[in-house]
Amino acid sequence: MEWSGLHARHGVTLDMTTRKVALGLLLILAASPAWGGVIRGVVRLPAIEHRDRASLDAYPGQANHIVGAHPVLRGAVTDAVISIDPFPAHAESLAARALAPPQLAQQNQAFAPRVLAVAVGTTVDFPNRDPIYHNVFSVSPVKRFDLGKYPRGHSKQVTFKKPGLVQVYCDIHAQMAAFVLVLPNHGFTRPDASGRFALPDLPPGRYTLHAWHPDLTAVTREVDVPATGEVNVPLDF
Repeated sequence: MEWSGLHARHGVTLDMTTRKVALGLLLILAASPAWGGVIRGVVRLPAIEHRDRASLDAYPGQANHIVGAHPVLRGAVTDAVISIDPFPAHAESLAARALAPPQLAQQNQAFAPRVLAVAVGTTVDFPNRDPIYHNVFSVSPVKRFDLGKYPRGHSKQVTFKKPGLVQVYCDIHAQMAAFVLVLPNHGFTRPDASGRFALPDLPPGRYTLHAWHPDLTAVTREVDVPATGEVNVPLDF
């Protein structure tokens, strides 16, 4: 009798737990829209890729021995940023959780990456990875700041609270420049080295696709997203 009673009690508990899990899954499915439309494409740039000539070095003795130090590369397809408008609130929360904390490092006498895209309210780390001092500052109206000079192994932070373009410099090395593109939400992506990109799944409807590049004129396209499947959008700057 004791064994049968214990088995019955555990059977009731298991059944109730199963029902709770099933109910939770149904609620999640009901709250999540059935999205299946995907925007894919290829970014194509004119043949402008080149490297700037090296400028005068502020640390001629020590800095010249930095392995991998190089002039700034301009016209790279990976510097493009593709964003979508509007971007649904549900997709925004999912996209925000998927991103790692952003960094704009000072490395090999350059900013790495040259272009950083973030959403409004994001805090960015600025670590110095070089064996020399750097300074990080911006006079852009969107976000003015000056982090001062600091050595290798140190990092400072900036929170970007308004959308827009923030140009970043080092007041010690004239060739160092970067761009922080602050967007209204997380509905953006970057192309790979071949120019291919894909945006998060979207509900069906008409959207505006924005393509930005620091060395070229921005491109805007209207795109109709299907209920399922994908739409391919070539982006020519």
